[in-house]
Amino acid sequence: MLNQRRLRDYGIKIGKLEPGALNSITDVKGVKVGHKTLSNDQMQTGVTAIIPHGGNIFLDKFKAASYIINGYGKSTGLMQLNELGTIETPIILTNTLNVGVAADGLVEYMLTHNQEIGNTTGTVNPVVCECNDMQLNDIRQKYVQKQDILDAIQTASSHFLEGSVGAGRGMVCYTLKGGIGTASRIMPLPYGTYSLGVLVLTNFGQLPDLSMNGRPLGKELLHKTEENLMMKDKGSIVIIVATDLPVSQRQLQRVIKRSVTGLSRTGANLANGSGDVVVGFSTATIIPHHKKNSLIKMHILHDEDLDIPFKAVGEATEEAILNSLITAEAVTGKNGASRPALRDLVAKHSITL
Repeated sequence: MLNQRRLRDYGIKIGKLEPGALNSITDVKGVKVGHKTLSNDQMQTGVTAIIPHGGNIFLDKFKAASYIINGYGKSTGLMQLNELGTIETPIILTNTLNVGVAADGLVEYMLTHNQEIGNTTGTVNPVVCECNDMQLNDIRQKYVQKQDILDAIQTASSHFLEGSVGAGRGMVCYTLKGGIGTASRIMPLPYGTYSLGVLVLTNFGQLPDLSMNGRPLGKELLHKTEENLMMKDKGSIVIIVATDLPVSQRQLQRVIKRSVTGLSRTGANLANGSGDVVVGFSTATIIPHHKKNSLIKMHILHDEDLDIPFKAVGEATEEAILNSLITAEAVTGKNGASRPALRDLVAKHSITL
């Protein structure tokens, strides 16, 4: 998107299902993404906001679920999200030590747009997820401010940049420059055609393990380059899944669990210090905040129809991770630390993707 060269522009197609028109999480109608990138010497960080729909998400909630692959993380909001099965705020991604200010900024946004919160109704459940960008960003300075969260939300669009932007600015993936990536899949089912989109924040892995569509690309790069690209795997990944599938919360959680198949196909080993978190929501059914004197009508798929969504989320996750790598630009940050971009390395060593 936005004139970036993505994986498919190199002739690489992941899986068998077709992508949506944008090959993005925003192929799910109503979903938007915004960034605020903070880049200046030691400061290499930012914020990414995922907006589930263009209306009032507090008053008109969506079905939601989360799944923890490896629980080394500091996210907020997931306990209530899983208990009630709904999401009522945008999702904010940022670095680990700025989770608090991100939650504060998100709460401020929700209070501004919902006068009933804390007055005539309950409080609000802000959903914030994080990865640790301390390799390139001076994370102790906690550069992210409340206004950055508001800016990311307000600039959200169906078209957005990938790679070294927003929350992904300081992230490292397979010891190369990582960050934000996205992809989508179209799912033909007997009742209609549905969409599923994935957005990832990638900050994990070691180069020898990197696999691109089954090809051991990481080992090829290590063999070709004289640079020291090895780092200990201390990273994480946040996977956001959006879909318009009519599913229950139980079914949605079953779908988002399968994102681990795509994560694994890129070479991930789910290291001890890796926070691997998946959050998903379905736009198919609105759950009103205020109780009405009628039943909530909800259609759901039969479990026998879930195999295609299982395949879709794995394929989209795999491609989103690889898009985060191929779109990223090299970044130099804290104490002169730097991480090269995959696109630069393959060009430098005449490697054909």
